[in-house]
Formats: sequence, C-alpha cells, structure tokens
Amino acid sequence: MGGEFDRDAAYWLKRIAEALERLSPPPRDTDPGQAEGFLWDGGSDSLLPVPEVRFLPLALLKGMDRHKQTLLANTRRFARALPANNALLWGARGMGKSALIKAVFGALRADFPALRIVEIDRDVIGSLPRLMRLLRDHVDYRFIVFCDDLSFEEEDETYKTLKAALEGGIEGRPENVVFYATSNRRHLMPREMIENERSTAIHPSEATQEKVSLSDRFGLWLGFYPCDQDTYLAIVRAYAAHFGLTVDDDELKARAIEWAATRGGRSGRVAWQFIQDLRGRMAEGA
Repeated sequence: MGGEFDRDAAYWLKRIAEALERLSPPPRDTDPGQAEGFLWDGGSDSLLPVPEVRFLPLALLKGMDRHKQTLLANTRRFARALPANNALLWGARGMGKSALIKAVFGALRADFPALRIVEIDRDVIGSLPRLMRLLRDHVDYRFIVFCDDLSFEEEDETYKTLKAALEGGIEGRPENVVFYATSNRRHLMPREMIENERSTAIHPSEATQEKVSLSDRFGLWLGFYPCDQDTYLAIVRAYAAHFGLTVDDDELKARAIEWAATRGGRSGRVAWQFIQDLRGRMAEGA
C-alpha cells in the first residue's frame, strides 16, 4: 500500500513540476555580441557576460598532445559549422581537463569571431534545456556550453534531463551548440550507484544501461591519467619559461619534487601552484 502511495505521489509531483516549467517565464535574452564568454544563471535564466575569458596558451599544456589535437580539431569543425561531437573529458583530478577546454577556445577565438563559450554550473544542469532553447535562436554564433566537474549522486534524477538535452527529444541539440564537460568519473556516476541498480533491478542489465547511457551521449571521450615525474617536471619547466623565471634547472627540479611530495601527488595543478609559490618567493627575493 505504501509503495503504491509513493508512486502516486511521485507521479503528481512530476506533473506539478512540468506544469510549473511550462508556466515559467521565458529565458531572458542577451546579445552574444556583448562578450566572448558568459555564465549561465539558472535561477534567473539569463546569460551573464564575462568581460575577459581567462585561459592558458595551448602550447603550455604538456603531456596531452593527443588530447589537444583531438579537441582542437573537433572544436574547429564546430566553429566552421561542420558536424562535431559533444566531448567528455574525464579522469584524474588536476590534470588540465577544464584548462584544455578553455585553451582550445582561446586558440580559436581570433580565427572564428562568432565563437562563444558559456559556462553552466553543475548545480543548475537541470536548466540546460532552457539554455539551449535560448542559444538556438542566435544562429549567427557558435556556442561551446561548458560544465566543469560534472557528476551525479544517488537519487539525483537530473541526469535524465541532460540525456534528453544532448541527443534525445524532438528538438535535439541545436546545430549551433556543442556541450563539453569535465568529470572525475567516466560514466559521470559513482560505481556503487550503477552496481546498486544492477543488484536490485528486475532486469539488471537494462537498469545498468540506463545509467551508463548518459556518457554515450558524448561522441568524444578523452581520458586523463596521473602524470609521471618526467611529465610533471616538463609542465613545471614550461610554466617557469612562460613566466620568465631564471632558476637553475637542478634547483627547479629539486624544489618542484619537494613541493609535489608535500602535496601527496603530481599533476598539472600541483605544478601550477608550485610555480605561483615560486614566483611569489622570487618577487620577495627569497
């Protein structure tokens, strides 16, 4: 009896939510010519211009040559109004997933002045269909919609909204929009969530497929793995050269290794933080 009541309640709550969605005011339009980058405000359904999109030069990102070439080629095709895939950059934290997306945008913005980047926060990913509906009308521009650190926990049903927005539904993804996301998880969900579905479902394989099919909406998968010491030091040296730091290589290597040891691991982020600390110390004369 209780289970039947819960199903009825869930059904009517869903119907009420859908009705409220239809009654909600349309998204507030913004002229994409105002800026190259925007933040999506899912609360007010508006695009907030970003005066300056911050990104690193593509050449500074080390240890990911294949990733750079693949994402750059996909994005260039998209900017030229050719077929392109949604992209999921997944794997080890701090290895430059979001930095690569922004660097690719920075590398192409001069050649493709109609290219724009829009960042959507994970917490408002349920509003993605409304964002895409707004962007669809701006046919003179090409939009990279970017979500950093995307993942879903148990009882989170918004992944179904994302699935429909990316490929499903009668509207489909707008031709002038591509979706790039970063995540520490290959399938965007914790393993135990998928395994629980498999163990409790009447048809385990079907339940599992429902969960992992979200990542299938991304035609391009780029995996990032923890870097070894040689790659870490190459990143450190590239950053040091970029900022014009004059340091003996043996000293730079020793200090960088010591810094990584105190952080418990090596990554592009750790290398960047080390260089920022070193820049500060050298400016103080330390």
